[in-house]
Amino acid sequence: MGGVKISEAATKRIPVTEEIWESLADLKKHGQTYDQLLAELIALKQERDFLAHIDEIEKHGEFVSLKEAAKELRIKKSD
Repeated sequence: MGGVKISEAATKRIPVTEEIWESLADLKKHGQTYDQLLAELIALKQERDFLAHIDEIEKHGEFVSLKEAAKELRIKKSD
């Protein structure tokens, strides 16, 4: 993905059903390659998973103030 030119990318085949192929084609913008589309979808999935993880931490995590954490870790405030 990041920084790899299309001409340098390895060619791989991913078998998909006709229904999935049509859905991908519907999502693809004019001039966009399937490689670019898949990279975009991957980034969106990673972002969604990250936000879900943050939500889970927020719901079930234990939090302390930064001041309390600094005190526990014996970090002195720099002025």
